[in-house]
Amino acid sequence: MTVAGHPCFSLKLVLENVTVLSPQCAANLVFLCSKTTLRLTGQPDDSECFIRAPAGALRCEVADGLSCLMVGRSEELVSRVIRLKAQDKDTFRFPVTVAVPFCVRRRSSHRELAVKIVDEETRVSYVAPVTTEITHGGQKGCFAEVRVYSLGIFAVVSCLKRETYNVPKRGLTLKIPMDPRICLNYLPGSFTAPVMAQAMVQPVDAVLLAAVKSRNDAYESVVSASPLLHLTHPNSQPFRRPIAVTLPCPPNPEKKEEPGREESRKHQGGATCESLLPSDKASQFAFYVSSRIFGACVRSNERSKEVLTVLGSRDAQWAVLDKVVVRNQQNGLVSFDLVENVDRLLVVRLLSPLQPCHLAALAEELEASARRHSVTVVLQRGRDDLRSVLLAALPSRDLRWELSRLRAQGCGGVVETSSEISLCEGDQLLLRFSGNITTTTTTTASTLSNTSVDPDERLTFHCQRRSQLLVHLTEVDPFGNYSSPCYKGTALFYRVTRAELEWRGDKAAFRDAKLPGKPVCTLPLSLPKKVRVIHRPIATRVRICEEPAEPLSDALLLWLSGELSPDETTLLVPSLRLGRSAAQLVKLRCRDSPSDQAFHVLAMWRRALPAVTRHPKVSQLAHSLAKIGRPDLAREVMLREAELTEIGNIRK
Repeated sequence: MTVAGHPCFSLKLVLENVTVLSPQCAANLVFLCSKTTLRLTGQPDDSECFIRAPAGALRCEVADGLSCLMVGRSEELVSRVIRLKAQDKDTFRFPVTVAVPFCVRRRSSHRELAVKIVDEETRVSYVAPVTTEITHGGQKGCFAEVRVYSLGIFAVVSCLKRETYNVPKRGLTLKIPMDPRICLNYLPGSFTAPVMAQAMVQPVDAVLLAAVKSRNDAYESVVSASPLLHLTHPNSQPFRRPIAVTLPCPPNPEKKEEPGREESRKHQGGATCESLLPSDKASQFAFYVSSRIFGACVRSNERSKEVLTVLGSRDAQWAVLDKVVVRNQQNGLVSFDLVENVDRLLVVRLLSPLQPCHLAALAEELEASARRHSVTVVLQRGRDDLRSVLLAALPSRDLRWELSRLRAQGCGGVVETSSEISLCEGDQLLLRFSGNITTTTTTTASTLSNTSVDPDERLTFHCQRRSQLLVHLTEVDPFGNYSSPCYKGTALFYRVTRAELEWRGDKAAFRDAKLPGKPVCTLPLSLPKKVRVIHRPIATRVRICEEPAEPLSDALLLWLSGELSPDETTLLVPSLRLGRSAAQLVKLRCRDSPSDQAFHVLAMWRRALPAVTRHPKVSQLAHSLAKIGRPDLAREVMLREAELTEIGNIRK
């Protein structure tokens, strides 16, 4: 089934040994399960979804409209969203085996896959998949297979890898598998009883730090930062002894010696070594060791000007840990003793001391920037149908590749891109229109398809999924934009964050019905105008031919303008109820000829008269002439007009 006839998106359903009770569409299926398998095929890069359950009626729905609510702070959606419901909850038997296909575009040693399940009471649980690469129905692909004892909404998410470990009474030395440079050393007796703890690592690369520094000049003295270390310890067990923590925090990469100074030091060092090198091997070894110690002292003196600061977060509030002393180690490692329970840790290397408020703000911005992505909104017109427009929110780093992928799928047309905007995983772009263009029907394609009717079109962003909208445009006023060869409008995109959405029944709804601020980006729209053929009634043309000769002909006005003086023409203007601007316009057009000025005044007054056959036009002019003191011209105008009317009647 092709979505709105668009060649880029399709949704196919295949059932094996399944009795369908009431098939409605590919996104809402009711089937009987008796140790059978359901295959639900999605977009081209997805495989098939397999569900294996005992006998009973089961409803399967594609709920991609809820994808914005299926991701948390550091989670990324890598699959479609599927909802499973049982027709008869009392008689339905568990367990149910679900194999959800997924596609990971970027892998990392700091992340792992999990199947996120939200039950009917909106309780969230994470299940580690049994296997990630299996073969179903002769087709091999990436699947997340889980065995569950409850139904609800299923999705595969990529989240930070959790390292769960036990700390015995005798202590523990642990190197985090996600980053072996990070080490936790629990001394014997750190806790009164064995405890279970968790650790997660959020990398902070140099590009991310440079982007944060570029937005605030107060962070100029920041050299580098360590990864964000998430720690979870039981609150009921306080620390009895400090925990030794080792984190990587690289030194200043921009600190280089001057070339001339470095060459002179090498030359002097070489000369000194050659002149002072002892002859026997034992003395040579002692000299080599002393020179290494001397070099290390020089490097430590160079780094002594740098400041190392530890920040900790407790209850989502970052603060500087003043009592912690940080020690420099080799290979860009630093170590310190942690004496209090915190949720997150961060070490910052500074060239000069920084105020605690700026350091706390830096940690918050680093944590928020790690979840933000640079996004470009793309508008692509249909190749054959100019009224069909494809809207997509794509990561800016993959923009060129994504555009070539769309062209390869047959979506060729004029492409317009917006400026870069910043979005987090699960944020929505609310689409509205202004100007003389609006939408008739919108079909959600690719990974997101809203099953409920929504007056506002939404585009949900996922960095590892491609969300797109196929919009059909139409004009608001067919007679608008009369001075342009096409209809014009604007597509407005408003950002809706994950915090502004909530569960409301079976859909994602706004917490506040008001428009969320100003649009984050806009895109111009245009539609070609249709050629309109106007059929005039025949009766109208016949009536025009049957009308009598128009009074106040040009010949009469030319004679009258020759009889008027410039002063009389000036007095005639207010008498004929013409504006001052009309008189000024006549003087600009005819500067040197008073008769031409009088003729233009009379012609302008004649054009302003209503188009009524029986209107007393001649008598009105005669009255104005008598009013300015020329009754003779008034009588002459009446006589000449009567003669012209009599001649016209004789010709008929």
